[in-house]
Amino acid sequence: MHPYLIDIPLPFSDEPFHLRSFGVMVALGFIFGSWILGLLAKRHGDDPEGDPERYASVTMWILLGLFLGGRTLYVIVEIARYRSTGDVNLPGYGFMSDPLSIIKVWQGGLVMYGGLTGAVIGGVLRARKLGLRTKAALDLGLVAGCFGQAVGRIGCFLVGDDYGQLVPDHLKHLPFPITVEVPKPLPEGSLFGVANMGETLWATQLWMTANAALLGVIALWILSRRKWEGQVAAWLLVLYPIGRFIIEEFRGDSVRGVWFGGFLSTSQLISCVAFPFGLWLVWRG
Repeated sequence: MHPYLIDIPLPFSDEPFHLRSFGVMVALGFIFGSWILGLLAKRHGDDPEGDPERYASVTMWILLGLFLGGRTLYVIVEIARYRSTGDVNLPGYGFMSDPLSIIKVWQGGLVMYGGLTGAVIGGVLRARKLGLRTKAALDLGLVAGCFGQAVGRIGCFLVGDDYGQLVPDHLKHLPFPITVEVPKPLPEGSLFGVANMGETLWATQLWMTANAALLGVIALWILSRRKWEGQVAAWLLVLYPIGRFIIEEFRGDSVRGVWFGGFLSTSQLISCVAFPFGLWLVWRG
């Protein structure tokens, strides 16, 4: 685990700039996903010569929507949690007492489902502006997004975000990457938390990487046999909530948000809505 890749001295500050591994992996994931999207556009687009360039323009809107959507949903969820519990230690209290903290994305706080929604909205708006077929573009974008997320999620592991619960003693023999032993002492900037030092946790971050990569492969297979535009997107809306719901059961971090007395996390709650909607889209298609 390497939260900081390098410290860059700043001439106007005693504190160096920490180049975080999370940001680097998210950037690499976006670049990789964009590259995959270009290849898909060339193979499955209407114009093998012009579509890769048009889709490259779409990716910037996807990126913007990703951050805006992910941050917006995170802020909404955390404010709702604070209002329901009154716990001043929750991020929602900080957002209400200091509204400017809402824009401090670099301090963490993005919800994947919100980011997905924002990315889809941004990408669709730009695709329509460029005259691309919306549902076809959505299929290609989500396939590429799966592979991009598989890379970006590695950043969660490197910084110790989205960590898993303690592994029971009788299962601690399970190897990496099923489980992970948290370093003791923790590297500077690690989010695993002092309480987890030296403990064996479920490697849920890497499970999410594997889940995204597997969905990408499945989505590619569906794309090669697609009978109607939007079919890939519909099936991903069915399959992703299943994997995400299961992985959430093994998560141990409190940042994910819990509801109904800890019965469901924020992502599980959304999965319960997304899954039947995806089934309806598949049936309707």
